Formats: sequence, C-alpha cells, structure tokens
Amino acid sequence: MLPDTTSLLEDPLKYLPCSTVFDYTKGQAIYSPDQPSASIYLVVDGKVKVRRVTEGGRQVLVGIYIPDEFFGESAFLGLSTEFAEAFEDGAKVMAWTIREIEEIAKLRPKLAIALLQLITRRSMDFSSRIESFSVDNIARRLARALILFSERMGKETEDGSVHMRPLTHELLAQYIGTSREIVNHYMNQFRRQGYLQYSQRDIQLHRGALQEWLRQKTEKPEE
Repeated sequence: MLPDTTSLLEDPLKYLPCSTVFDYTKGQAIYSPDQPSASIYLVVDGKVKVRRVTEGGRQVLVGIYIPDEFFGESAFLGLSTEFAEAFEDGAKVMAWTIREIEEIAKLRPKLAIALLQLITRRSMDFSSRIESFSVDNIARRLARALILFSERMGKETEDGSVHMRPLTHELLAQYIGTSREIVNHYMNQFRRQGYLQYSQRDIQLHRGALQEWLRQKTEKPEE
C-alpha cells in the first residue's frame, strides 16, 4: 500500500473555477469511444465508472470514482478507448475542457503541479495494481479489490462489518483481469468461509477477517 501523502498534495480545486454541473442517470454515458472526451471531470455527487477497451476488445475496469475525485485525464492524450458512465442514479459531474485547463494553468501555474501530482499518484496506484497481477493469484486479487472498494464506498456498521452497494461479478472480473465465472467461484468460497455475504441489495464484508486472511496468504502464498 502506498504511503498517505495527501497533506503534501496540491488540490486542483483551489485553482479551478466552478463550472456547469451535469446530471446523469445510472448507466448513462458521459463519454465513450464514439464520443471521445476533451475534458477533465470532477465527481460532484454519486459515483462514476470508467472502463477501457483493450486492443483485443476486452473491457477493463479502470476505476470507480466518488465525490471530489477527478477522472478523464486520458483526454490530455486524446485517447478514444475509454467509457465513462454513471454508476448510479443522481450522479453529478463538473467538467473543464483541456483548452480551459491550459488557459487557467497559464494564469495559475500551480494548477499544472496539482494535476501532475494527481496523475502521478494515479500512475503509482496502477503500478501497484499491475504488481498484484504478477504476484497474487486470483483469490488474493479479488480480496484486495473487495477491501479497496469497501474502503472507498462502504459504510462500517456497529458489528465491525462493512456494507456497500452490490458490485456485479462481471465488474469485479473486469477489475482483476479474469472471468465472471471465476469471480463467482471465489465469491461463493469467501461466503462459505464467512468473509462476506452478498445479495442484489448489498455486500456485507467482514473486512478485518478478510485482511487477516490476505496477510496470511501473502506471507505464505500457495504453490
């Protein structure tokens, strides 16, 4: 896990003026390969899901972004391989075009530093994720994903478990690089072992127990 350097980072919002807020319903596209983005976005409310299409046509989940998080930085490179869509009803985002960002950065140079820090931090997060692909088996990758999503989107209850909205097995498969069927297998295994319960309404994760399982498996990985 990367050290927490949040207090050392510049906040892009200190240098960006308010912009128009756009509302989206669940599943509604914010941008796509057919309508590529030329903007940087900020989640104001709700959640946004970003996926990328590989050369082989496979979809990979880049991430799920929550309020006060930026997304769409691929617009700096003019990439047209990403989808961004509302993860739930009531998602609200604010947007600034790349041209607007460039003009603002001329007047407020620290905006460029803030965005560079954001992109660098995100790159380091992706590097850690790639490292997990090389050293972790699928069960450990799934456990890490569940723990991460619970930290970002979950709500801790009095009994110590964490509740979060349901994540489809297909979505989890796109995040950890496997098939829906394999995710289904390990989700059922985690449920039998008592690490989680899930339904169409939510996921209840016993995060501390799963973290301990992951620690033991990481220290003594299976052959």
